[in-house]
Amino acid sequence: MLQEKSCGAVVYRKSHGNTQLLLIKHLNSGHWSFPKGHAEKGETEIETAIREVKEETGIDVLLDHTFRETVTYSPKKDTQKIVVYFLAKAINYNYVPQKEEIAEAHWFDIGYVPSVLTYDNDKAIVSKAKTAIK
Repeated sequence: MLQEKSCGAVVYRKSHGNTQLLLIKHLNSGHWSFPKGHAEKGETEIETAIREVKEETGIDVLLDHTFRETVTYSPKKDTQKIVVYFLAKAINYNYVPQKEEIAEAHWFDIGYVPSVLTYDNDKAIVSKAKTAIK
């Protein structure tokens, strides 16, 4: 079985006392999730997550490597995909979606996020992120 690995982040900000998460809508599939992408050769998981968030959204982040959640699924027959997510605090807030891959991006209040996300795995990560965000 072929294995693919991607890394990304649950990106958050505090706005007027509320916690908001940045979600992206994928251009091809139309599903909402967190910024993520394939690890490049020689890159650590953390380096991949920071780079992918920046490439897909234009957002710089401070990564919390004590929060590390893994999702495993099969995108196609004979392929297993492992995605590692970290928690990341946004440094800047104005996103610029990567035109080649991202249809749109948006900051959502954390309580509303589960109703926007497509996959249950991502919803479970939000629940854990709520606890970890101080």
